[in-house]
Amino acid sequence: MGAQLGSNGKMNTRLKKTLAAVAALVAIGLTGASFWFWFTPVGLNNYINKITVQSLLRSPESLTSLGLLDDTLLDFHGDKLTPFTREEELASIAFMRKAREGLNRYGPQGLEGQERLTWAIAAWMMDDQIAQARFERGGYRLTQLDGVTVQLPQFLTDVHPIRSHRGAQRYLKRLEAFGDILQQAHQRVGEDRDHGVVPPDFIVRRVLEQLRAFVAAEPAQHVLVTSLQDRLKAVDSVSATQAAELSRQAQAILEQRVLPGYRQLIALHEALLKQTDSRAGIERIPQGREIYAAALASHTTTGLSAEDIHSLGLREVARLKAEMVDILDAQGIGRSSQLLAQRIADLNRQPGQIFPNTDAGRAAMMAHLQAIHERVMRAAPRHFKTVPPHPLEIVRVPEYQQDGSPGGYYNGPALDGSRPGRFYINLKDTADNPRWTLASFMIHEGAPGHHFQAAAALSITGVPLMRQMANFTAYAEGWALYAERMAKTDMGLYEGDPLGDLGRLQAEMFRAARLVVDTGLHAKGWSREQAIQYMIEHTGMPAAEIEREVERYVVSPGQATAYKVGQLAILDMRREAEAELGTRFDAREFHEVVLMNGGMPLDLLRDNVRRWVKQHP
Repeated sequence: MGAQLGSNGKMNTRLKKTLAAVAALVAIGLTGASFWFWFTPVGLNNYINKITVQSLLRSPESLTSLGLLDDTLLDFHGDKLTPFTREEELASIAFMRKAREGLNRYGPQGLEGQERLTWAIAAWMMDDQIAQARFERGGYRLTQLDGVTVQLPQFLTDVHPIRSHRGAQRYLKRLEAFGDILQQAHQRVGEDRDHGVVPPDFIVRRVLEQLRAFVAAEPAQHVLVTSLQDRLKAVDSVSATQAAELSRQAQAILEQRVLPGYRQLIALHEALLKQTDSRAGIERIPQGREIYAAALASHTTTGLSAEDIHSLGLREVARLKAEMVDILDAQGIGRSSQLLAQRIADLNRQPGQIFPNTDAGRAAMMAHLQAIHERVMRAAPRHFKTVPPHPLEIVRVPEYQQDGSPGGYYNGPALDGSRPGRFYINLKDTADNPRWTLASFMIHEGAPGHHFQAAAALSITGVPLMRQMANFTAYAEGWALYAERMAKTDMGLYEGDPLGDLGRLQAEMFRAARLVVDTGLHAKGWSREQAIQYMIEHTGMPAAEIEREVERYVVSPGQATAYKVGQLAILDMRREAEAELGTRFDAREFHEVVLMNGGMPLDLLRDNVRRWVKQHP
């Protein structure tokens, strides 16, 4: 359970202990390894905590995201941002290599239970980071989904806390640092170009759309200014005069440091358009084939090849199509002679399936999502031994990011419980999310999907901080997709709702088609248009949403394959456990062993489930 503030505003005992422990770890991390080994008990958990804290100390943004130290006496990071330089990257790589060498002093020989699992997870994570780092230019610095121009504005407006005048001043310092980072980004994108690493033209155009949208607002009305103003209204200790001066300073920094940096990047990307083409796959850049193989291994946490994954996708697409057609036939939607996409289009034209693309329609969609979440939470105790206490908020994707953002995504709660989990829904066009698709979407991103998985990790006790923070795509996305299916097979949430069940199947088809399309783009020479056409034909999803999704796969090679690979692995683990245990099998216990040990590679998860089966009475 995350630490909470009591009704009297004082920190409860757990939060005090958490802060004290982190303070001690920070102090130890700052003093270096020699202090650690001489003055603390030597042990695996201590070593990994030290490495985790030292790694966090390298990332001011990560420390702030944890929500533990900002605006306290221990806040040494709240006015800083991580430099976007090659020197910083090299220092991080050197740190990780040294940390991995040190890990061998603690195992795996002689370790049992949670300690052995902790060692294996840490070793896998470090090895993976070192493997990825061998590519100096392993992808694109700035995309429509990632990079400093996407991450830092949202970090400044949504994550950086402003609870006092000091917190606001630190915001201004970070705003100044953002200007420096934009200059660094300009330099590094230019260097990448000189080494043959330039995104496809359609990605460059997407980035330009975002950059231009960011500079379009008047400085006084810019989100980096107005978000400061809005948060200052809730700070009683800041007077109106002080707030006005802070706002003036923020606008000045925006005009003098930040907006010029964006305009330089706009000019650079306009030049890139003349130097690129439409080839979509990562093989367009040097070492592209090796980069993709490493990305698949990292995201799926398996040894599956691109060909293996492509074939798996084709089989799953065929299976899911047959199940979808059965429901469409039973509901009399479209004709059997029509393509699946045409029949889905017929369904979307039925009254009530598309929320109006108005403020009122968007509000109605948000209310519908909230109702789904409340229904899931009422049923959850019957299917989970541990129901995480962390609240979930449903919020809109910021309008300045919605053009290039996916349909929705989840951000986990703060470690201390000060910030809830959040499901961000893209409301640019309500037609992208018809009513019959929303239940599976909410379940995947919220409960019992990502929200349960992320909150459960924060609830683990007696393990290093790394175990609470570890993020493995195949585990996290595999669980969320498993949760969609479990909502039908275990929870019965689609009883009497065949169209909702169709939405579940479409969501699973979406992830199965990703296996085909991602490998098609990056290993088989597919074009953007070919990938889009395949996705539309097999999912029936709106063209605009599919275009955004395919462009996501282009800039994040391999990530989209992890969903279905992870889900199928967890389902296989469950089938194996059911076969071994028979009537002794309890899904609540299975969910407990999968969730309450935190994220891990799939092979380690399988070993852990098998160990649980053997030890089961």
